[in-house]
Amino acid sequence: MAMPPVTATSNPALNVTMNGLPASSRYAAGGPRPPFGTINALFFDAVERYDRADALSTKGRGVWEPISHRTILERVRRTALGLAELGIKAQDRVAILSENRPEWLIADYACICSAITDVPIYPTLPADQLPYLLNDSGARAIFVSTADQARKVASIRSEVPGLQWIIGFAATEADGCDLTLADLETKGAAVDSAERATTFKRDALAVTHDQLVTLIYTSGTTGNPKGVMLTQDNLYSNVIATKTSLQVSTSDLALSFLPLSHIFERTGDYFLFANGVRIAYAESIDTVPANMSEVKPTMMMSVPRLYEKIYARVVENAVAGGAVKQRIFFWAKSVGERWADEKLAGREPAGLLALQYAIAQKLVFSKLKERTGGNLRFFVSGGAPLSPEIAKFFYSAGLIILEGYGLTETSPVISTNTFEHYRLGSVGRPIPGVEVMIAADGEILTRGPHVMRGYFNLPEATTDAIDAEGWFRTGDIGELTDGYLRITDRKKDIIVTAGGKNLAPQPIENMLKTNKYVSQAVMIGDKRSFPIVLIVPEWDQVEKWAASQGIRWTSRAELLAMPTIEKKMEKEVKTQLVGLASYETPKKIALLEHDFSVERGELTPTLKVKRRVIDKTYKPLIDSLYQE
Repeated sequence: MAMPPVTATSNPALNVTMNGLPASSRYAAGGPRPPFGTINALFFDAVERYDRADALSTKGRGVWEPISHRTILERVRRTALGLAELGIKAQDRVAILSENRPEWLIADYACICSAITDVPIYPTLPADQLPYLLNDSGARAIFVSTADQARKVASIRSEVPGLQWIIGFAATEADGCDLTLADLETKGAAVDSAERATTFKRDALAVTHDQLVTLIYTSGTTGNPKGVMLTQDNLYSNVIATKTSLQVSTSDLALSFLPLSHIFERTGDYFLFANGVRIAYAESIDTVPANMSEVKPTMMMSVPRLYEKIYARVVENAVAGGAVKQRIFFWAKSVGERWADEKLAGREPAGLLALQYAIAQKLVFSKLKERTGGNLRFFVSGGAPLSPEIAKFFYSAGLIILEGYGLTETSPVISTNTFEHYRLGSVGRPIPGVEVMIAADGEILTRGPHVMRGYFNLPEATTDAIDAEGWFRTGDIGELTDGYLRITDRKKDIIVTAGGKNLAPQPIENMLKTNKYVSQAVMIGDKRSFPIVLIVPEWDQVEKWAASQGIRWTSRAELLAMPTIEKKMEKEVKTQLVGLASYETPKKIALLEHDFSVERGELTPTLKVKRRVIDKTYKPLIDSLYQE
């Protein structure tokens, strides 16, 4: 696969100046915006244009079963007609609480083709967080996937008086549902006809570009979730603009495993469907490695955690394979880095380096490609910062990760790296129609058709987020160089020590998570004399090491309390913290037995750290480190 060199932008918009500063560090624009349009139009166009037998696939009874475009259209229409038979009409809200599966897509398209606003809910959320979302949105019905999800909703139904229908994908009345999706489709089929099919399509295509498609509740790190209002054109413009950045074809196959309740995967699936790319739904997040080997995808979208785990597993296998295998691996890694440096500088590696790289591919990197199924053309990364070290490793192996950037409020894509315009450590350049500007305090601002209509029922919060000229405040801190955007941290995450030093914790946490003994890392230090870091060990690795040292233990808590383990983890942390200023370097570490979790409120459903919650939850432990 041809790998992209670094190229500078030629965008004429960068020739302007702002506040006397060079525009290249202040402003970038991705070019003209796409024309107005709707997701509905993309849906019908894809069904008619591609009409393939394997538009989607899902694993059932141990085999991957295809679903055709025609079947999808029929089920979408009958689901929509069934909703109408229940009395649910345009402008009403309907929630979806489900893991990824074809029924999610069917329910979604049924709603938006009927001008019903759907409300996706993360399937990992505990029951006590559901009433607020359902009441605030005014959802009249909710689709649920499994018996567990149905029982979750049934347990809080008395707290949601406006909820009239619980509709199960694989759940039944015995689980608390009022009817199943099959029942709903049967209702729709009873009134379906050739004339209704024509009317359904006509009405769906008549939906205007400013029609509200979805309310997505941002998890946020403080306060109640806010309902982000995204319109047809918000999503349509993002799909069309992304099409110019990511080249795909009908020969591509994508493995979908991120929650469709996450705007990254959802807009991504709209993009894939609109371009005739086959979509295979992973059985679960845990089965992604096995599913990659089975379906052999050519592309995948993921948050950085997947790449961190793959990288850690590769390093672990190399280190555990004996001295010879270990030497070969690190030799190949070094060769790959030098090869990558040449490619990224726009030069073609030649001579001895080219020969060494061919050997490294055969001995090491080909094994990594086999783990992904053998056909992968590229990954797409979003949702959180990706470690440059990991991105470079994959790049040197011939598996490029195209890192992008966006938020729920921006539909989501603001910028992305592409094959033609790629810069390691950046999140690429703005996509067509999108403008980006860096404010005086370093905050990233963006403007364009991708910016949400606003927050549902929260006019003041909307005004705070979007100024009179249409610039949306992202809350992220970043830099622009030659039109390429780099994210340095979240504005609210910046740590200001008691000595007045400003620290950006995310890059440091990402450095730590590349160590195979570290699962999670969170820096603390705001208004404190120095920073510390809370570490959740990668237990498989720690326990293997402990066993190799002849250590015996009965519980993980006992293991963590051992001075030998504490010293081992301190050593591993220190080896990762290279090149930091003294004031940036965590002075002490604390080891935690359990992963941070969504259920305990320590992580958002998109797995972002709620630093303030963690600071409060572990306050006695944190205080003890400073008292020492």
